[in-house]
Amino acid sequence: MSPNTGYLLDNARPEAGTRFDALSELFDPDTFRRLDVLGVTQGWRCWEVGAGGPTVATWLADRVGPTGRVLATDIDTSWISAAEGGVLEVRRHDVGHDEPPEGEGFDLVHARFVLVHVPERDRALRVMADSLRPGGLLVVEDIDPALQPLVCPDEYGPEQALANKIWAAFHSVMASRGADLSYGRKLPRLLRAAGLTGIHADARFPVSAPAAADLQDATVRHVREAVVDAGLATDEEIDRHLADIASARLDLATSTVISAWGRRP
Repeated sequence: MSPNTGYLLDNARPEAGTRFDALSELFDPDTFRRLDVLGVTQGWRCWEVGAGGPTVATWLADRVGPTGRVLATDIDTSWISAAEGGVLEVRRHDVGHDEPPEGEGFDLVHARFVLVHVPERDRALRVMADSLRPGGLLVVEDIDPALQPLVCPDEYGPEQALANKIWAAFHSVMASRGADLSYGRKLPRLLRAAGLTGIHADARFPVSAPAAADLQDATVRHVREAVVDAGLATDEEIDRHLADIASARLDLATSTVISAWGRRP
């Protein structure tokens, strides 16, 4: 998605680095475990869509080795660098608008926390599925904020109620920018509709972790202006919430993350 589409969590903001670090700590272990079980190995050609930070693309490059190739794309590639030896290539690419990468097809196409934000997500998913070689894997991991809308599931006091109010405001602004807050649950049927077979899916969300607090702090700072301008929270409320996060008294969760995968026949 190009910057003028109003993407709320753009990579150009300084908070993006903190968000990438927190997301990696929270979700990389599950992503790597899944890709390992699915058989990513030496010599594979992989496309990491909307790479953001470097961790997944770097893991893939280590796994496929010198005989493989990893293409990492994003609309802003400033947080990731190509690797020596040509295994990891970094390219600016808008999956919602641009033509698919050239070549004979990928063994793996992977996207995490990307399509929920892309208004042209139906086209993007088709591009990803059509970029697979026969037998290739598409793995999509995305959030479903409507399925688990609370950042404090245990809302036992005013601090937790305020956190949930601001989180709901964030989701409202996301939706106004074209996000689909119910996207994650749709992934299994969307992969089937794209012609893939052997569809599997699972779901999880952390309920309390230091990295979840880091993610919440960075996200709120990132979207603060948009939330205040929309009249959904005040600067004073956001300041109080940021102080509550810093106190380490909040058990902060994430939206439900649904991971779905299938193969091109």
